[in-house]
Amino acid sequence: MGRPADQPGAAERLRLQIVVPARNEARRLPLGLVLLSERLRELPVTAEVIVVDNGSSDGTADIVRAWRGSVPVRLLSCPRPGKGAAVRAGLLATTAPYVGFCDADMATDLAALEPALRLLADGHPVVVGSRRHPDSVVQGYGQPLRRLGAIAFNLAIRDLAGGIPDTQCGFKFFSGPLARQAAAELRTTGFSFDVELLMHCVRRGAAITDIPVVWRDVPGSTFSLLRHSPGVLADLIRIRRLAAKTPLDRAAPIAVALPETSRSGAG
Repeated sequence: MGRPADQPGAAERLRLQIVVPARNEARRLPLGLVLLSERLRELPVTAEVIVVDNGSSDGTADIVRAWRGSVPVRLLSCPRPGKGAAVRAGLLATTAPYVGFCDADMATDLAALEPALRLLADGHPVVVGSRRHPDSVVQGYGQPLRRLGAIAFNLAIRDLAGGIPDTQCGFKFFSGPLARQAAAELRTTGFSFDVELLMHCVRRGAAITDIPVVWRDVPGSTFSLLRHSPGVLADLIRIRRLAAKTPLDRAAPIAVALPETSRSGAG
């Protein structure tokens, strides 16, 4: 549906907010916003997109300010560097019962939005896209060395993130209250932030559901295996130490269901 935010009562009707972290994404963001808005307009929820400008030096912020579309897009500034810092800021700025984040390049096909919302409506508190799901279709996933590194990474931290085989796919959706609580505790600012965020959800008793996606490699990624690996390793050591100090919370996970009218429409 995606009504403009300036219509009466739009803020109160928001059911879904999607965070898009962006650092120097002036080239890829315009098409990404078009694709995301078109898909959201087809869904039976009132939605808003929050683009978090993570200290860009190009025209990323100007693109968001000039946006005129069927779905409202809000600009949020996060000067602290790091994708994790940007996602944290975006999630903490949400108010909707359902929230999530996806990458500016929309590498994950947005057809996955509908099943993700349906699962959230059925009470699944965390729904994530997985490129290693047996039903996923992955096109051009990086170089062999990067693929090997990703497999090793996920094997090393799978126990922290609910056992899912792919923690790094940039397509994750949550019960809003759970996401905001987990984000408030998030301290990892770099590329390993997904692991800590999911860990905070798991430690609140939330099960993580992974779903198949169609994913294609989009040129322009800022991740470099050689440049970022030392920082990733340091983050994982810190996250594992944090996990050892933090007791598991066996309380029931927070879940927020859509009204019955929306549930039937999403099916």
